[in-house]
Amino acid sequence: MRCSSKTVIMAVVAVFVVTMMAAGCGKKNQGDQGAPEVAVVVMQYEKVPIVRELPGRTSAFLVAEVRPQVSGIIKKRLFTEGGDVKAGQSLYQIDPAPYQAAFDNASASLAKAEANLPPLRSKAQRYKELVAIKAVSQQEFEDVTAAQMQAEADIKYWKAALEAARINLGYTNVNAPIAGRIGKSSVTVGALATANQPAAFTTIQQLDPVYVDVMQSSQDMLKLRRYMASGTLKGTAVNQAKVKLFLEDGTPYPQEGTLKFTDVTVDPSTGSFILRMVFPNPNGTLLPGMYVRALVQQGIAEQAILAPQQGVSRDPKGNPYVLVVDPNNKVEQRMITVDHAIGDKWLVTEGLKGGDRVIVEGLQRVRPGVPVKVIPFKPAATQGEANSKTEPPKPAQPAPKAK
Repeated sequence: MRCSSKTVIMAVVAVFVVTMMAAGCGKKNQGDQGAPEVAVVVMQYEKVPIVRELPGRTSAFLVAEVRPQVSGIIKKRLFTEGGDVKAGQSLYQIDPAPYQAAFDNASASLAKAEANLPPLRSKAQRYKELVAIKAVSQQEFEDVTAAQMQAEADIKYWKAALEAARINLGYTNVNAPIAGRIGKSSVTVGALATANQPAAFTTIQQLDPVYVDVMQSSQDMLKLRRYMASGTLKGTAVNQAKVKLFLEDGTPYPQEGTLKFTDVTVDPSTGSFILRMVFPNPNGTLLPGMYVRALVQQGIAEQAILAPQQGVSRDPKGNPYVLVVDPNNKVEQRMITVDHAIGDKWLVTEGLKGGDRVIVEGLQRVRPGVPVKVIPFKPAATQGEANSKTEPPKPAQPAPKAK
């Protein structure tokens, strides 16, 4: 009986110990299962180009207003409105008759003056010899010499008059000063042209290449200079900066442009300054005055931190912050400073460093100080990948025949 009682007691103790161990394991498993699960992205330093999207408008590379330089009646118009013209091409013909007459008159007067000079020159030479032997008076010699000089001056005068008449006669052909696309004509055949009139006959614009003028705030300029001074941003030379363009309907422009210069004056009414770019325009897609958006690369951040936008929240004051997991797997709130968006990420300038684990999924289930279970973040599959993984629909079965 004693042995059986002792056996019963040992069995009870063994059952008690096993029960307590099972209860402890159960509590431990419940503790592990109670920690919320969060997905994190590990921050890494990246080399990121700093690109600004700026609004702007296009303008012609060269603009020339065509005006007459002589007065007269327009006899012909020699171009098609809206077409392309070459430099030096004749555009209008002004009545040349009065200018031709002035040219002929100057030419005849020059010939008359040149004909008078040889006899006066010979006479002056003879009088020079005669005055030496007192055969003629000094006064007569001086009169002949003065007549010779007058004839030489008349020749110079009529040469200049002939050149002026030739220039005015050439101005009766109104030529294109530059090559480009010509606009509508403001005058017709038979209209009176006035020399140097304020109203232009027409306008020629060179459209290949074209200028694109965009506006950037002076605040952004100061920020960029501060980053460059601190060494966090490496600048790009103005004549080497490449620019991409989007048209007003959102389509990308196929040609790449070059940033030419930055204006030195800030507009006091807008607090911005002008960046001028040059874009090739071989197909004439860009027209003066079009609204465009330019993507300007203004530097390269050598060690940039990009945080997913879905992991960045804002406090009631609008300040951005993220929740990170510390080395003890506990949640920590971190205030950050963001510069601008790059795709679906924020460029973080302060608050994060390489190796930080930022929570991007499960934010609603955690708060600062709470221990969490960490899993790596897996981006959702794109629509194309999702469609490729789905099974193709089965073909429809034919309806059973009625018996």
